[in-house]
Amino acid sequence: MSDPRKIVRDPDGWNSGPPPALLAEGFTTPTPLFFTRSHAPVPSVDPDAWRIRVQGLVERPLELNLLQLRRDFARHEVSATLACAGLRRTELLSVRPIPGELLWGPEALSTGTWAGISLGEVLRAARPQPGAAWVEFIGGDEVTRGENRFGFGGSIPFSKALSQEVLLAFELNGAPLPPEHGYPLRAVVPGYFGARSVKWLTEIVLRPEPSANYFQTKAYRVLAEPNPADPRDVSTGTALGELLLNSAILSPGPEDRVAPGALTARGWATGPGGTAVSRVEISFDGGENWRPTELLGEQVPWCWRQWQARADLRAGTHTLVVRAFDQSGRGQPPGLETVWNVKGYANNAWHRVPIRVGEG
Repeated sequence: MSDPRKIVRDPDGWNSGPPPALLAEGFTTPTPLFFTRSHAPVPSVDPDAWRIRVQGLVERPLELNLLQLRRDFARHEVSATLACAGLRRTELLSVRPIPGELLWGPEALSTGTWAGISLGEVLRAARPQPGAAWVEFIGGDEVTRGENRFGFGGSIPFSKALSQEVLLAFELNGAPLPPEHGYPLRAVVPGYFGARSVKWLTEIVLRPEPSANYFQTKAYRVLAEPNPADPRDVSTGTALGELLLNSAILSPGPEDRVAPGALTARGWATGPGGTAVSRVEISFDGGENWRPTELLGEQVPWCWRQWQARADLRAGTHTLVVRAFDQSGRGQPPGLETVWNVKGYANNAWHRVPIRVGEG
């Protein structure tokens, strides 16, 4: 059951995330608080009738039910952070409008423990043929675009699909997948934007080229400047794939009023492609001076790194800024202007949070 404290981002209630301060309370996101992102109603699935088909460039097409998946393939677990492509989109509105998109803040990501079977093991059982370069996932939801109805879909490179961390998951945080998270089976692709972790799976197709699904070719693409003939068309942009180096402040929140004196800021950071961050720095004065944050816990592969930092602040207005660095010493882009794009995807500029320090 979804937590009533979640922030709902659309009138239908399909898209929601936890208040950012709650997201900072633990490494693993409780399932009721886990963010949701859907383009259609949650499908009703009869588990006894459900099947997953593996086809395309394979010598041995498969059609498997839940019992066969659990019986014929080993169970695996992986902890992974999933992030929406629209994460931190709302900040980009200060550069230019982004019409028609959900106004996500820094809460559109969550970390969970996923259990299921290895996608690579299933693909090997189907005996891929030469030329299989991409693995397409197709969901059982019914999305409407114009006069067409189809399942949400997308693809990942064949080499990534064979990696041991990529799962066909049937559990989240030790329990069966809730309907809104893809019951009975979903893809979990650690290190990639959540749009590639397709839910309610019905088909897996090995292809020589990326998926032709609308959400691969028309939607989840980064285009820096609008097409004058169709300002929301991003089909000529670059398809989203791996997560970017990123970080955000979860607490305090924008325009929060806090008492003078000791303040603890908390947040998250992610490395490129789900790799580790080397350090996270914070400024309490708008970027003039920087200090290291304390990285919490041990680095877990494919997961965020949470951090905290303390400072004594005097009364007045302060702007907190955070930035992360990867293992090669590369940092995030400072300005929003350099990352703005037509759909507002993949914002990984420095995160800035203005707060007010004073009594009352």
